[in-house]
Amino acid sequence: MKKKIGLVGAGNIGGTLALLAAQKKLGDVLLLDVAPGLPQGKALDLCQMGATNCFEPIISGSNNMADLKGCNVVIITAGLPRKPGMRRDDLLKTNSEIIGKIALDVKKYCPDAFVIVVTNPLDAMVWHFQKVSGLPSHKVVGMAGILDSSRFEMFLAQELNTSIQSVSATVLGGHGDTMVPLLAHSYVGGISLESLVKQGYLSQQRLDEIVERTRKGGGEIVSLLKNGSAFYAPAASAILMAESYLHDLKLTLPCAAHLTGQYGVDDLYVGVPIIIGANGVEKIIEYQLNTQEKTMLDNSVQAVQDLVNSLKNLSN
Repeated sequence: MKKKIGLVGAGNIGGTLALLAAQKKLGDVLLLDVAPGLPQGKALDLCQMGATNCFEPIISGSNNMADLKGCNVVIITAGLPRKPGMRRDDLLKTNSEIIGKIALDVKKYCPDAFVIVVTNPLDAMVWHFQKVSGLPSHKVVGMAGILDSSRFEMFLAQELNTSIQSVSATVLGGHGDTMVPLLAHSYVGGISLESLVKQGYLSQQRLDEIVERTRKGGGEIVSLLKNGSAFYAPAASAILMAESYLHDLKLTLPCAAHLTGQYGVDDLYVGVPIIIGANGVEKIIEYQLNTQEKTMLDNSVQAVQDLVNSLKNLSN
C-alpha cells in the first residue's frame, strides 16, 4: 500500500520536505498550514515540477488538519522561526501552544503515525508533543542530532580539505549551544579526531573553534538570512529519519529520543544515537563517555531540563 507523509507547516522547511519526499518517492505528500492558499500553492508548484524531474507522487495542500487521516509519517515544522539575536529558547511559549494543538490533532486523526518534530526549541517541543498527545514515545522523535552532526562534518571536511564522505561525526545532547560533539567518536578517513590532533593534522585550537561553530551553526545562518532560519539541511535530516522508518532501514541516527535511564537520564528527550526501523525507535545506543564528555552531556541535559521546567510552569 502506498504510504502517506503529512507535513505540518508549509514554510521553507515544509516545502523542502515535500520536494525531497517526492524526489525519493516516499509516498503521497500532504502539505498542511493555517495560511490559506500557501500549502495549496506550493503543492501545485511541486506537482508541476514533477513533469521535469520525473517524479509522480500525489502532492496536495490543505488547511484542514482532518486530512492527516491515514498518514504513516507526520513531520512537524509549524511554529515561529528564530530571528537574529534570538535563542531557540525564546520561542518556548508561542511554539508550545502551537505544538500542543497539533499534538491533539495528530492523536485524533493518525495516532499510529511515526512523528518527527522539528520545531524549536526542539528538545522541549518533542517532549511537549509526546506528553500532550500521549502517543507511544518510541513513535515520537525530534530531528536535531543529524543536522548538528552534518554541520560538524562539513566544517571538518572544509578544514582538512577532504571529501565530506570521508567524515563521520557524532553530536549528542540538546539542540542548542550546549550540544556535545564527541571527538572520540568522530572520524576522518577512519582516524579519530583525537588522533588527528596528536598526529598534527589538526590543531586543538582549530578543533575547539570548529566545535564552537558547530554549536552555534544555526545562529550563524539566522544572522546571515536576517529573516528566517536554516531549512535545506533540517529538511534533509528529517527525510532521512522518515526514510529509515518507512523502508525499515534500521539506520543508526543521532536524534532527540525519549530516555528512560539511558545516559543517566529519565523522562527527557535528548539527542542520542538511535536505530530507526519499522517499529520506530527500535534501540537506543549508549556510548562509553569519558569524564569530560559525561560532564558536557550532563550540562546539556540540565539545559533541556530547565526548558522543560519552564514549559511546565507555563501550563500551571
